Amino acid sequence: FVVNSGAGQIAATMATQLLISQLNVDLIVNFGIVGGLTQEMSLVKTCIVESVVHYEFDTSEVDGSDVGRYLAYPSIYIPTTKEVVDRALSIEPSLKKVICASGDKFIGQKEKKEELHNIFKADICEMEAAAIVLTCNKNEVPCLLIKTVSDSVEGGAIEFKNTFDESARVCLEVTIAILDRL
Repeated sequence: FVVNSGAGQIAATMATQLLISQLNVDLIVNFGIVGGLTQEMSLVKTCIVESVVHYEFDTSEVDGSDVGRYLAYPSIYIPTTKEVVDRALSIEPSLKKVICASGDKFIGQKEKKEELHNIFKADICEMEAAAIVLTCNKNEVPCLLIKTVSDSVEGGAIEFKNTFDESARVCLEVTIAILDRL
């Protein structure tokens, strides 16, 4: 099954839960384009998400926890499914395992991208990963996230628009290659 959830955490949660509850899938594979937060994560570079930090989640005022930390997890990093990530990397060993900063806003400014990297040690940023991983983990369904950079650390909305089609094409090709052998 393929679902285009649209942008944002709420849409991603709904689509993921629909696939799990109504279609009884046994694996969620999310693929798409992201912003790069480091020089290494350059245009059209593809990676596999090892863990996600939901940088907008903040209960620190009431419980003293770190920004981004869900108390069900030992740290701010919410893991994807290690076994599936490892199998995908054995198929496409050139891909880099990354940390993804996820929140409900497009990040285009270089300063904000560098801040996300410096605070959260994230390599990429986007708007759906935290919702998908949290939903999968809650339902005990494995997940794999494959992402391709559409805007570099220096790039913003214009670079995103100019690279969108090529980044999406590359991401889809890599995803199909992995799924064919998974």
